[in-house]
Amino acid sequence: MQQHAQQPSMTAQSALSALTAAQLRAEIRAGRYRGHTAGLAAGRLQVNLVILPERYADDFAAFVAANPKPCPLIARTAPGQTDWPALGAEIDIRSDVPGYNLYEASQLTASPARLDGVWRDDLVSFALGCSFTFEHALVRAGIPVRNIERDITVPMFRTGIETQPAGPFGGPMVVSMRPIPKPLVDRAVEVSGRFPWAHGAPVHVGDPAEIGIRSLAAPDWGDALAVGPDEVPVFWACGVTPQAALDRARPDLCITHRPGHMLVTDLDQDDPFGTQTGAA
Repeated sequence: MQQHAQQPSMTAQSALSALTAAQLRAEIRAGRYRGHTAGLAAGRLQVNLVILPERYADDFAAFVAANPKPCPLIARTAPGQTDWPALGAEIDIRSDVPGYNLYEASQLTASPARLDGVWRDDLVSFALGCSFTFEHALVRAGIPVRNIERDITVPMFRTGIETQPAGPFGGPMVVSMRPIPKPLVDRAVEVSGRFPWAHGAPVHVGDPAEIGIRSLAAPDWGDALAVGPDEVPVFWACGVTPQAALDRARPDLCITHRPGHMLVTDLDQDDPFGTQTGAA
């Protein structure tokens, strides 16, 4: 199912780009912004979100642990917990993401603006690293990031690369694609490789058919990006991979972020765990 970017509503993108992570969450909570979060809150860690009933949580945690490239775990909540002090001050998981998807038995049944009306005391939230984090580093290194330049959601594709299953969870890896100028590909690999908590280095460079992608013009999520004659398509493991795993597991309820619409944390994207150890 293809998801397209939702454009900024009441708050201009230029104004949003100047906001801190906490200020951006306040705009989202107030309903003034429902768009994608690429390029926003520079320097702050953005995370993918998966919320499941407690009975699925340990199997999902095992799946995440077995697949750290597409599913780098940042944090997990206790059942029913709605705040998340490990990620930021005054976060409310029910309102601070600009777009949610609600699935029942793997079928998308709603895309609510808030979760107040569907929240349950048995729900467990998982925060997984996001490629938006290393995009900021690519820009700092002088590497163009086309989806940020065009203010669209990065294209994402199911691949023929299988994840390591755990319990009912498994399925194909999802990747995000960015066209990179040929002379800058090695640099892009090196820069993104410094961020293992945000998918790290690419999983594939070049011909999409080699990883089971039929057409770059038809992403499964996000917006298509053409690859120019002096560019190479570069593919990174993507935090939408759990949504493909959920298709296989078919839990009776699951809530995720809308692709491209992340939870923006207060954590330092270059050192989210406070280790100051640099790249791995």
